[in-house]
Amino acid sequence: QVQLVESGGGLVQPGGSLRLSCAASGKIIVLNTMGWYRQVPEKQRELVSTITISGSTSYADSVKGRFTISRDSAKNTVYLQMNSLKPEDTAVYYCNYRDILSRGEGYWGQGTQVTVSS
Repeated sequence: QVQLVESGGGLVQPGGSLRLSCAASGKIIVLNTMGWYRQVPEKQRELVSTITISGSTSYADSVKGRFTISRDSAKNTVYLQMNSLKPEDTAVYYCNYRDILSRGEGYWGQGTQVTVSS
């Protein structure tokens, strides 16, 4: 019902910046929450940040002060600006969409690799 396409991942040096984008399409409900999660091998997928249609945001403690989530509702697109990147930020980042009709954890993008290394 909802498709998510992510972009912006890549290789960056510690202290560098990267901007992820996620465009949603399909049966979009206006009152929705979008966000970013990340996953490394042998670990459970974890929350990075979420944002509601009203602009309320949440962040994992590990990224507060470094990452900023935003959205352009007219384009059904969410962004994650990542600054002061650390090697421990290395992961596959997944976009997520949820609304009142979503089942379980909602919908997921295909994932985009972020690697922070010298």
